[in-house]
Amino acid sequence: MENKNVGWLIIGIGIVIVIMVLIFNSTLKELATTCCGCGGSCSMSDTVSVQTWISLCIATLIIIIGIFLILTKPKEKIIVKKIKERKKKLDLSGLDKKEKRAIELLQKENNVMFQSELIEKLEIGKVGMTRLLDKLESKQFIERKRRGMNNIVILKD
Repeated sequence: MENKNVGWLIIGIGIVIVIMVLIFNSTLKELATTCCGCGGSCSMSDTVSVQTWISLCIATLIIIIGIFLILTKPKEKIIVKKIKERKKKLDLSGLDKKEKRAIELLQKENNVMFQSELIEKLEIGKVGMTRLLDKLESKQFIERKRRGMNNIVILKD
């Protein structure tokens, strides 16, 4: 629900409370005058007027809260639009066959793969893989990150 709608609802409730207080006030004053033989100067009559003023003050406060809600601006909604990134084609022309194959494997695996998986899929030894990844890293194609006892190879965009 919006602030304005809640504000109008609260103002309506406040008005209903004021009407009820005034109706009860008139009834209580009649009872006080009939029960008390003094007229309007007895303690019961004074208590009724104090209770009426307190009730009207509370109802006024409720109405003020409703007005405040109507006049306040709702919080602005921040809409974040995701822009689809166009994947740029990597220029693989300066790479040899093993380097191209490593890049293709990384592209198939969402640009991230463990170094040990690359070793298995390319069927290269650890030393050969390290040299291959060193070359690709120096050419700014990949990035390696240490994860425990293994490396993660990330294809750069």
